[in-house]
Amino acid sequence: MAKTLVFGHKNPDTDTIASAIAASYLLNQQGQDTEAVAQGEPNAETQFALDYFKVKPLRVISEADTETVVLVDHNEAAQSVDNLADVTVENIYDHHKFAFTNSTPLYITAKPWGSVATILYYEFKQANIVIPAEIAGLLASAIISDTLLLKSPTTTSYDQPALEALAKIAGLEDYAAYGLDLLKAGTDLSSRTDKELIDGDAKSFEMGGHQFRIGQVNTVDIDEVLSRQAGIEAAIAEEGYEDFLFVITDILNSNSKGLYIGDAASSIEAAFDQKLDNNVIDLPGVVSRKKQVVPPLENQL
Repeated sequence: MAKTLVFGHKNPDTDTIASAIAASYLLNQQGQDTEAVAQGEPNAETQFALDYFKVKPLRVISEADTETVVLVDHNEAAQSVDNLADVTVENIYDHHKFAFTNSTPLYITAKPWGSVATILYYEFKQANIVIPAEIAGLLASAIISDTLLLKSPTTTSYDQPALEALAKIAGLEDYAAYGLDLLKAGTDLSSRTDKELIDGDAKSFEMGGHQFRIGQVNTVDIDEVLSRQAGIEAAIAEEGYEDFLFVITDILNSNSKGLYIGDAASSIEAAFDQKLDNNVIDLPGVVSRKKQVVPPLENQL
């Protein structure tokens, strides 16, 4: 068994899985003994990338079975393993706001870039370590996923050069065509239950005394998802969260709608300057939970 586990947040997305694999490989090349693991099964989009580049899914855990860990794509305890308080965090690679406290020194690489995959590309480059083609493909997939093919407002000037370089290493002659296939793979929601929809990409936040859960799903037809509103609301009710905002994002037109269940409706409306109608609120131009959903909610609450 490896000495240190490397993993991302619960309900892992493509950036989480790719970054765990890449960070573990990078650290191992630098003389450490790590294993990449995941806090959940890969979603359809991530599975598409794993299959395309012939990489096996990671071992799934809920608790760390090592004394030391490395966090990627998250730093909040609510998104991490259940026994995080009982292990030592040695390293963090992240691109989110920080809500992390620790009693021991550690390495932190945090940059406000479009994905952790972008950060890791430059870490490999700085360390002069060659990226294997399959890992480069996963990292390219992660950048595509987190930046919506470089169209998200989270995209930075560092992301496109990283994506182009990684695509070349991976042998992707047309990364835009591949990227569209990747994103569309994640929008086939027909086989997913209502619970799987709301849990597939969901994170918990504490905002102004509220325990807030924000889920997001990508689609090419928002109305098709909303046709399942009754079932989605029932699934949210079963989860037992105080506040749940389910963001439904149209990846082709870069717009979203939010389905909200909770006791802070007026705050939701004020945060986005829109009115709720039958628990649904328009979110024009919104595609990023990190940059366009969480900040206005935190400011309001």
